[in-house]
Amino acid sequence: MRSQPSKQPLPAPSLLQLMWLASPALPIGGFSYSEGIEAGADAACIATFREANDWLVDQLHLSLARADLAVVAKAIPAWRRKDYDRVDELNNWVLQTRETSELRLQTEQMGRSMLDWLHKQPSFHVNFQDNFKSNQGFFKSPTYPLVFALAASSTQAHVRDCLMSFAFGWAENMTQAAVRAVPLGQTDGQRILANLADQIPTAVDHAISLQDSERQAFSPMLAILSSQHETQYSRLFRS
Repeated sequence: MRSQPSKQPLPAPSLLQLMWLASPALPIGGFSYSEGIEAGADAACIATFREANDWLVDQLHLSLARADLAVVAKAIPAWRRKDYDRVDELNNWVLQTRETSELRLQTEQMGRSMLDWLHKQPSFHVNFQDNFKSNQGFFKSPTYPLVFALAASSTQAHVRDCLMSFAFGWAENMTQAAVRAVPLGQTDGQRILANLADQIPTAVDHAISLQDSERQAFSPMLAILSSQHETQYSRLFRS
């Protein structure tokens, strides 16, 4: 069943918080990862605007929507109802489905960095003391999708709006990675970002519709490029 957007306008504080969470300036290190783009450029399979654009559109639908976005869609209501067993289950799924060591290190590093940042942001109204007492398992190895969901759960935003924020933040970081790694001009980067923005609502609706049994993290070419990137001689990015 397709989720519907909120009927009431999003309160300004919550809207600004979602924009904040999507910002590439957030000090969590998202700019330092290319998620396979750099390895693809090195192997000459991502060498043009069209190849970079098609790669990222495919990654949005085949990887992000079916895995991380689907996890965030389930994690936000879990945080809101204080279902910490569910939070641990989703967090463990993310850890177990990272196909290479660098992809796992990425989600762990960004998760910890965002948790540290969130701890210093009283405007998000996250009760860390109660959460830590009730969910110590999660805090041992927090992943980025689950920490993002924790931050988003403290807003008044609908789950769909939160997923839009998550997806657009990813799109901005990956577009800039393509601009630097391929390389591309800024105009081509904006064209890719516009194309991703057009595709994000469909990807978000698909993610929301997925049941646990339908969630998957099967992206063979991404895993191969990530594995190759781990031993690549010269690198700008950490993935």
